[in-house]
Amino acid sequence: MEIRWVEAFLAVAEELHFGRAAARLRMAQSPLSQTIRRLERELGTTLFDRSTRSVALTPAGHAFLPHAYRVFEELELGRQATRASDGVVYGTVSIGFSGALNHHTLSPLTRAVRQRFPGVTLALTGRVMTREGVEQVERGSLDIAFVGLPIDPSPVRTRLVASEPLGVVLPVDHPLAGEPDIDLADLADEGFVTTPEAGGSALQQAAMRACVHAGFRPRVVQEVTDAFLILTLVSAGVGIALMATSIAEITPTGAVFVPLRGESTCMHHGIAWLADNPSPVLSAVLDVAHEVLPSPG
Repeated sequence: MEIRWVEAFLAVAEELHFGRAAARLRMAQSPLSQTIRRLERELGTTLFDRSTRSVALTPAGHAFLPHAYRVFEELELGRQATRASDGVVYGTVSIGFSGALNHHTLSPLTRAVRQRFPGVTLALTGRVMTREGVEQVERGSLDIAFVGLPIDPSPVRTRLVASEPLGVVLPVDHPLAGEPDIDLADLADEGFVTTPEAGGSALQQAAMRACVHAGFRPRVVQEVTDAFLILTLVSAGVGIALMATSIAEITPTGAVFVPLRGESTCMHHGIAWLADNPSPVLSAVLDVAHEVLPSPG
């Protein structure tokens, strides 16, 4: 089996059209069809259902697809390893984060990586909540995810990078907006804007724990995945929100951040990655993370 056969298979599998796949590979359609037939003979099975109008993967084609991708992933890892042996780090690391909650942790990491390893590309994906981030790291679609800790049992490794108490974001015209601090129990009748429970949000779980500890279950009036949008909805008077203390620095006009009185519930920020990921560039980025985002305490 030749690498170019696998490359041809992936082009057809992604385009589901021999003409477009041939154009993408800069070859004529007839040699491409011959290449696919050679691969099918090598594997002893048909990879595509062909007709005059459509091309579709067969069950065997679907089964072969992830292994074909892995061939090229391994080639890329090999290229990275040879560069790393010469002291050069290059490649791509994909990072998932939730948004506003990571503005104290994501920025130092990305700045440090770009300064130290200009050949490294960081592919950033926002609005990734904890459960989704862990699942994507497990699947390999993310290399690193910023998550809330603790997480459910998982093969991923995690490390604490920051802890901060929760406070409350109120509309600027709220009767308690001018207080130096607030007893959370005084907000039991308020409507709360939160991240979705179904998304596995660590912020939502921490907020729920704080409210239950204060003697009530919050009445949720709106769920949104974007923490910036939560702040916007609070400033619009839709409800109030429990957020990490660092949000105070970026609270928009129309809203105020007020600390909570008494024993605090903390939001624990961490990073998650697969320990058996062999990528040298991931290892380099994790080393930088250990330097610029040391575990507190």
